[in-house]
Amino acid sequence: MPAAPRPDLASTWARVAALAERSGRDPAEVLSPERLSRLCGVEPALIPRVVAGTAPEVPLCRRVHRRFLRLRATRRDKHGREWSLAAIAEDFQAPGASLGPLNAGTGLPRLGHAAGVQRFFGVYAGFLLADSQCAVERALAATGSGAAEDLEHLSYLTGMPPNDIRLTLDGAPPRLPLKEQVHQRFEHLRRTRLRADGQAHSLAAIAHSFDASGQSLTRLTRGEGLPNLAAAAGIQRFYGVDGGFLLADDTEALATALSGIEQELETAGRTAENPMLAVLRAHDVRSIVTRAGRLSPAGWKSLADHLDDLLAREGQLGRPGAGRERPHRVAVPDDRKAAEGGAR
Repeated sequence: MPAAPRPDLASTWARVAALAERSGRDPAEVLSPERLSRLCGVEPALIPRVVAGTAPEVPLCRRVHRRFLRLRATRRDKHGREWSLAAIAEDFQAPGASLGPLNAGTGLPRLGHAAGVQRFFGVYAGFLLADSQCAVERALAATGSGAAEDLEHLSYLTGMPPNDIRLTLDGAPPRLPLKEQVHQRFEHLRRTRLRADGQAHSLAAIAHSFDASGQSLTRLTRGEGLPNLAAAAGIQRFYGVDGGFLLADDTEALATALSGIEQELETAGRTAENPMLAVLRAHDVRSIVTRAGRLSPAGWKSLADHLDDLLAREGQLGRPGAGRERPHRVAVPDDRKAAEGGAR
């Protein structure tokens, strides 16, 4: 089962740039690679390539190592110094030496340690795990931005039982041990994301997607242990869910789901808006109207006749609102332009 299709990052980039401009903010500042990098952990120089879809995927071990170093470099203590490994590990009752391999890039942390590091630095639960595209999507969404939705739908999106969602919305989220939370969410994925024949995916099929054996997931299905970090990343990629699905605490999981619903509703609202408003937003109508305002009545008739001729030429005459829409001219990263030029 392939991962769920993700939104086109270039289109998302263009929408965020347009929203920034409409709200009076500089798109270059809102979408600066340094700002996005801080939000998602992808190196600033890689951001344009990720948006263009030309960046190579970094192996998990290197990716987690780089993101950890970026957390230490960009989230410092009150004296402006990097947090020591001992201080970070102490927050989740572990020795500083346990983070040595992660800091050196020679090994992956345990899942509980990864969760602890992300909690310590206050980043979203998939920060260390998310692949580049997922990380940048998340950062782009954060540059914009709930709406309430039925509990069953929120349960599907978050892996949380409806009653836990209600408690979380009331500000009293239940606190599950990480092992139990990961077990519950894995079982939720298997129960709600089925094969085409309506059956649950086998452990062997899931594990095979990240070159492991089905037996490696047996203890997870029994709630007897945590998967390693590579297995957690593989499970989430297999089911096409957010990089922090298994790790996010209930409040964060619910916030992510509500944010997604809010974006869906905003998109639907834009699609269903008044056709005339859509035309006004999509085209430089104001300058045309300003110049046309100086025309005589005969000039207005001539302009209307000319528009009819143009519409007839494009096969649009007699189809109100069916004119071809000119896209917003929004800057996208140079790599995207290069990729499009090569395609032509």
